[in-house]
Amino acid sequence: MTEIIESSHIVGVRFARLKAFGDDRGRFLETFRKDWFPERTWEIVQTNRSDSRAGVLRGLHYHFHQVDYWYVPRGRVRVGLADLRRASPTFGASEVIEIGDHNDTGIFIPTGVAHGFYALTDATLTYLVDNYYDGSDEFGVAWDDPTLAVAWGVTEPILSGRDRANPRLADIPVAQQP
Repeated sequence: MTEIIESSHIVGVRFARLKAFGDDRGRFLETFRKDWFPERTWEIVQTNRSDSRAGVLRGLHYHFHQVDYWYVPRGRVRVGLADLRRASPTFGASEVIEIGDHNDTGIFIPTGVAHGFYALTDATLTYLVDNYYDGSDEFGVAWDDPTLAVAWGVTEPILSGRDRANPRLADIPVAQQP
């Protein structure tokens, strides 16, 4: 039975501790159910897959109109989360969790929570979203912003040009903040 746990650091973030069933043929597990998150009326309209080599850091990204649900079917990643919602009681809080091999966990990420991941090994991350990709709803904040203090445990990750150019929270116009 899958157990849904609320983050103790960021309001609205949920972790689905998945239960695998296996035998000598392999294993089976449910990775997502809509009813695990009954407080949210949503329809999954798009699923995505991201393959990263060890040492790559993607993020931090955030949206105004999209929730994400992440699962890592191959490899291990360190997920970094930061609450950018000014009206949230956990505004500014951050959290890091490792998921993937030997830790079957799905992560529900609400709008306004910045998210990213660092590939500890070559890894595949799948994510389900409730809106189609819209570049006008893609925002970023610096992965190493000292204000957010996401404890990645790395100092020189491999970054895309976009993620390298993400501004610090203090430099983001209020209109682009959740």
